[in-house]
Formats: sequence, C-alpha cells, structure tokens
Amino acid sequence: MITIFNRREVCITYSMQEQSEIRTLLADSGIDYSVKVVNRKSPSPADAGSRARTGTFGEDLSKMYEYIFYVHKDDMEKAKHMIQTRNR
Repeated sequence: MITIFNRREVCITYSMQEQSEIRTLLADSGIDYSVKVVNRKSPSPADAGSRARTGTFGEDLSKMYEYIFYVHKDDMEKAKHMIQTRNR
C-alpha cells in the first residue's frame, strides 16, 4: 500500500501516451503505483478569474496535464530502471 509517508516520486511526464506506457509497464511488472494528475491550466485559488481573462492563446496545450508517478520507496530503484530502459 502506498501512503504519503512511504511513496517516492519516480517520474513526471506531460504526454498522455507516455503515461499510458508507464502505467502498463509498472502494472505488468507488479509494481504498485499511484498517479497524480495536475491540470496546469486550471485557475489557482489565489486568482480564480485569471484563465477567463487571459484564455489559452499562444500556450502549448500539450503541456496542459502533468502526470506525476509515485511508487513505494522499496520499489523505487526497480521502477526507475524499468522506466529508463523501456525504449532501448
């Protein structure tokens, strides 16, 4: 079981395809993981109306979502190695 006290960040990606590949890789390897998805275009609590004023003109929408992968600290090295060598 992964908790905030025993988890470690193993990688971050902005690509939906890459996050899907990483999910499959970790699941097939039996490594327990969790993913935090951050919408980088959502308004902040401090400035709730900022997106309505500025819109998204000129922004790279492929960077809209950030996917942060966490694994149990005991699986950290195995997960890092598998992620780094998946395309070789």
